[in-house]
Amino acid sequence: MTTNTNSGGFRDRTREVLLAAVRGLVLALVMPAISILCFVLAAVSVALIPSGLGILTTPWILGGVRDVADVRRRLADEWCGVRIPSAYRPMPANANPWTRTLALLQDPQVGRDVLWLLVDMTAGFVTALLPAVLVFYPLEGFAVAAGLWRVLGDGYWYGFVPVSGQATAFAAAGLGAVILVAAFRYAPALLTVHFKLTRAVLDTGQGQLVERVRVLTETRKDAVDTSAAELRRIERDLHDGAQARLVAMGMDLGTIEMLLDKDPEKARQLLAQARRASVEALGELRDLVRGIHPPVLAERGLGDAVRALALRLPVPTEVTVDLPGRADAPVESAAYFAVSEVLTNAVKHAGADRIWVDLHHREGMLRISVTDHGRGGAVIGAGSGLAGVERRLGTFDGVLAVSSPAGGPTMVTMEIPCALS
Repeated sequence: MTTNTNSGGFRDRTREVLLAAVRGLVLALVMPAISILCFVLAAVSVALIPSGLGILTTPWILGGVRDVADVRRRLADEWCGVRIPSAYRPMPANANPWTRTLALLQDPQVGRDVLWLLVDMTAGFVTALLPAVLVFYPLEGFAVAAGLWRVLGDGYWYGFVPVSGQATAFAAAGLGAVILVAAFRYAPALLTVHFKLTRAVLDTGQGQLVERVRVLTETRKDAVDTSAAELRRIERDLHDGAQARLVAMGMDLGTIEMLLDKDPEKARQLLAQARRASVEALGELRDLVRGIHPPVLAERGLGDAVRALALRLPVPTEVTVDLPGRADAPVESAAYFAVSEVLTNAVKHAGADRIWVDLHHREGMLRISVTDHGRGGAVIGAGSGLAGVERRLGTFDGVLAVSSPAGGPTMVTMEIPCALS
């Protein structure tokens, strides 16, 4: 078993090294030519701006430079997990060619794209080629030892080894073996260095701010949509539930008032009916209040509120709480309803016979995990309850992670940055 595991790890590493070498070779052979072409076209186009021709060509050419940079960003993320943010300024709507040209020339991200073209055709070429050299150069040393040295003639050097006979050819093969070992260890890391160099040039330092603004915009929209939907739900529940019962009860009381002297027996029946209606209306109002903000959550905190929630479930649920204090009320509310939604999903869809809930706070992070031994297969998708939970948590910079292989178990983990008081 250990041998198979080691063999699988070796194969995976070999595949990773070869991929790094091939990808680096492709970058070294293809991208510098594209970078040189883009840089020359951009320089010529900008130089032609005073003549008027550059005003027409510059937006198109700089747009192409942006496309090339975006391709490198995508490759960096897909091949090495190096994320390179972009922070292009929005282009004015319906802008004329002069306005577009001026906006592009004033955009710091566009300036970095052009600077990156220079770096890519020089240092970028070297860092992309290194993984390929480390992997493929040893093949020449092995070929030399296999007899190639006989046709190379005097004065041939392999690395720092002068090859003049079979003995020195074996020395060249030894050097090739050392280089191959280095390639096995460092080739993928060298390709990552290439993309980190790209990131160092392309990243203006505003990418994180732009991403943060984008996330805040999305979460604000989600919060507004959620609040509007919640208000509509409350209005609908009041109109269709408690309000209808109170109206009916008022009509019954009016009828009772008229029947007190004429038909006391009928009046008593209507009084009993009105009493039942008042109890039902009160229950619906309590459920409505619990759906807005449960009293137990306000009075006793998140831990006890989740325990109370678990007691109402038809599935045995074990709750573990390690919270040395209380979070802000909005955070507690978001966490409570997130747990409620996850538990509801587990009961309705997972077919679980037991559920575990764990709440604890570490290093400024409220962490909640809900685990069940149901059928599994839960995913975060459009229209699912988990997607709603993710949006709810996103308002507070929270994250949701789901592990749910087919056949179970399912673990839903929620994290919300917050402080406890």
